[in-house]
Amino acid sequence: MDKKTFLQKGLVQKLALLLTGVLLAAGLAGCSGDPDRIFTEKVTSKGKVLNIYCWNDEFPSRVAEHYPGYTSVDDTTGTIGKVTVKWHITPNEDNAYQNSLDEALARQGTVKKNERIDIFLIEADYAMKYIDSPYALPVEKLGITKEDVAEQYPYTQDVATDSQGVLKGLSWQGCPGAMFYNRRAAKEVLGTDDPQKVQEYVKDWESFNRTAGLLKEAGYRITSTVNDTYRVYSNNVTSRWVEDGRIHIDDNLLKWVEDSKALAQAGETGTHDLWSDEWSEGFFPEAKVFAYFGPAWLINFSMSAETEGSIGYRGGWGAAQGPQSFFWGGTWICAAAGTDNGDLVKDIMLQLTANREIMTDIVLDDDDFVNNRPAMEEMAASDYTSAILGGQNPLPIYCAGVENLKLEYLSPYDQGCNEEFQHAMRHYFEGDASFDEALDLFYEAVLAKYPELSR
Repeated sequence: MDKKTFLQKGLVQKLALLLTGVLLAAGLAGCSGDPDRIFTEKVTSKGKVLNIYCWNDEFPSRVAEHYPGYTSVDDTTGTIGKVTVKWHITPNEDNAYQNSLDEALARQGTVKKNERIDIFLIEADYAMKYIDSPYALPVEKLGITKEDVAEQYPYTQDVATDSQGVLKGLSWQGCPGAMFYNRRAAKEVLGTDDPQKVQEYVKDWESFNRTAGLLKEAGYRITSTVNDTYRVYSNNVTSRWVEDGRIHIDDNLLKWVEDSKALAQAGETGTHDLWSDEWSEGFFPEAKVFAYFGPAWLINFSMSAETEGSIGYRGGWGAAQGPQSFFWGGTWICAAAGTDNGDLVKDIMLQLTANREIMTDIVLDDDDFVNNRPAMEEMAASDYTSAILGGQNPLPIYCAGVENLKLEYLSPYDQGCNEEFQHAMRHYFEGDASFDEALDLFYEAVLAKYPELSR
């Protein structure tokens, strides 16, 4: 991507952000009578339609398979008792889901109650945008207490807690990450595929980078791309992206740049984007990629494990903790201000995020890692295994990693800054720009997206 295209993209994103602000403002102004009415009215529970906004079929499938009393009618409709459930699904691509959600939230005070959003889902990358808005209802207003959700991992609640300390969303997932490594490559190069022994070769970044050289000699790249490790570094920062209105680049992100430049120059990893065709080639043995970093959902749902010939299909991956603990993603359930299905929303949230029996079933049925410490610790000590991981039980690794997660440095600017930093640094990694030139591209793109900030 040349500089002109890069900056044009930033302008488009800036316009989208401004439009979002206009739409949200319009929603407030458009409420008949008191513009704050939907934010102050009492939560009721007599609605006939439950409207749920999400971006794919993951949450609909969780509800269909695990929520007691749900009956599916078709791909976008179901019933719970006498209530009709309407699924409003818009894919994430090109910010489409957030744009659709923002427009619907802006109309929340002007539409009939049966047309209002009752539940909407969010991801960690942009959680603060909604959690710090009045559109996400505090869970205590639904009657959910701290005791109800005491078994959840604290970091999942941190993500959904606003700047005033109010909890506004719950997740059924815990998404601590691991390093998934190619067992055949480990045996060939390291002489073992035992997870504890492999961990010694990647226990910190110095060891990881040294092992990359060993793998290169045998024809393997240690990761598919430099972006595979980005979240591990970015989850271990010690400062926020924005401090006092100024953009700040944490030292750990600069270390990612330094380490990644060296790996890329040595031909020990690539520079392409995550989710690209080139990135996905490493799911198959011919591409000779050693490792990917991610949580349970990545290895189980995104690495072609159901495709014959893939490494996962034949149980060829192993799991180790890797250099640092990290997390990636997760989905949070938020009740929308103005819902007229308060009791049902409360029950869905509690059944799917705090019912230990249901959460254990999710692990067994879907290979997920769930947001319940006692359930996960019990299964970590059980004979549970993952076929994709060659019969290994990865839960002890996830359980150990999740305890080290700290999210005190989250900010509303994380998604935009993280995306633009990776985009800009690609020019440096590929030799199209110096480090300072890449930094200029980053600042220009972020300032176009967030004009209220300064360099």
